[in-house]
Amino acid sequence: MRRRSFALSLAVAVALSAVRTAGADSPPAPTPGDAPAGLALGDTIPMAKTSMAGVDGRWLSISEAGGKRGTLVVFMCHHCPWVKAWQARIARIGSAAQKQGIGVIAINSNDPVSFPEDDLAGMKTQAKQLKLSFPYVVDATSDVARAFGATRTPEAFLFDASGKLVYHGTVDDNAHDQKAVAKPWLEQAVTAVAGGQAVPTAETKAFGCSIKFRAKSGT
Repeated sequence: MRRRSFALSLAVAVALSAVRTAGADSPPAPTPGDAPAGLALGDTIPMAKTSMAGVDGRWLSISEAGGKRGTLVVFMCHHCPWVKAWQARIARIGSAAQKQGIGVIAINSNDPVSFPEDDLAGMKTQAKQLKLSFPYVVDATSDVARAFGATRTPEAFLFDASGKLVYHGTVDDNAHDQKAVAKPWLEQAVTAVAGGQAVPTAETKAFGCSIKFRAKSGT
């Protein structure tokens, strides 16, 4: 068991090194004041009725995207190497979640002034390439991300049928080699929620690029 734990830790370290080399942001905490500490397990969905513009031209809120068995919210973007490493899995897990009665919505809270690739046009290209079956919307003020306490892309929040947070964190334990994944945390959480079961691992560390928050209104 110790050898396996060491191997897994080494794999994560190698993945981190590879992403940094590729130009991704390192995982330290975001700029103080950008986001609160984050939601705690059992918390309800914040800003659930805030309408956001989607890549399909529709305006949609998290509550409208929700499902009878739960709601999966994923903060992501277009430019981030971490998102690019995981995005095909996010698309697959999201599609499977929808088929099991869990509503899914992806949210881009990045300021396109920082990364023009994260503008609506870039999101449309990304959604088309991934053939996303779920809504992909713009958090035009970054206030939704702030309300969640989200700091990374990608970062997942899964709520159960009663609207309580039951999983928060990353997708799985190996961003760059899907075949080497030993712990598919998000997929397991989705399966558990769809079946009305307890989530086996409720929290994991969200690795990724830092969210590029837009300036707060009035500042």
